[in-house]
Amino acid sequence: MLTIHSYEEFEQHLGQELGKSDWLQVDQERINLFADATLDHQWIHVDPERAKEGPFGQTIVHGYLTLSLLPYLWEQVIKVENIKMLVNYGMDKMKFGQAVLSGQSVRLVAKLHNISNLRGICKVEIKFDIEIKDQKKPALSGIATFLYHFN
Repeated sequence: MLTIHSYEEFEQHLGQELGKSDWLQVDQERINLFADATLDHQWIHVDPERAKEGPFGQTIVHGYLTLSLLPYLWEQVIKVENIKMLVNYGMDKMKFGQAVLSGQSVRLVAKLHNISNLRGICKVEIKFDIEIKDQKKPALSGIATFLYHFN
């Protein structure tokens, strides 16, 4: 895991891969809990019997569940110390490339795409891919923007 203490340390990694998270299996129980939390009970996600007849032959993970794993996976890639606050600032160019099947595992691969100093606030743009184990095409790609308020 990469540890960062300052803007200058972050800046040294511009254009570089910051790291990869561990693999996380997304099982049917997690899918069902997400469906309950978001009120999205579409059969392709929560009805394993009906999903057998669907386009994937089984249930699939909600795209937004895949996206919601980003903060958890990000914390496995990098530890930013000496901050007062972290703000999720935005998402850009997000694209769902491939469905994640129930039971598959995903991980985050992150690269520092851009960094800037906004009146003392460190704005980082992270190019990310959420990969599916043993698959060539990522489940989700995009650019996540975070604001780090260093001490």
